Amino acid sequence: MNDQGRRRLGVLIGVGLACGLLPGITLGGAETVDAVLAVLMAALAMTVLTQMIFIGPSGRAPLSALLVLGLAGFVQDALIWWLLSWLGPKIGDLRVEGLATILLAALITRATTLLLSQLSPAAETAED
Repeated sequence: MNDQGRRRLGVLIGVGLACGLLPGITLGGAETVDAVLAVLMAALAMTVLTQMIFIGPSGRAPLSALLVLGLAGFVQDALIWWLLSWLGPKIGDLRVEGLATILLAALITRATTLLLSQLSPAAETAED
């Protein structure tokens, strides 16, 4: 899997974890399909917006670079979650309540994305 694929997978897993773990994120609707569509909508919005303005390493990076890129990416993810908290009820069944939930969701999403970006197979790094 290339770096872009790991980033997209990290965003998808991070959004799924945030939606599943945080009590401030509610996936309205009584049906499971509605909840899945709400998570997919959030993941799609996060993926598209983070690909448009990419903040993060393109492979293995030293800890100091990870901290700087992680902080900048955290701010970006928090702004996207804030946008989702505003857009979610208007276009779907996603509800994000409160600033603390937005910040925690951004932290979970960015940590997952950074973790997966640093897991590169040895064969892939030997080709570079």
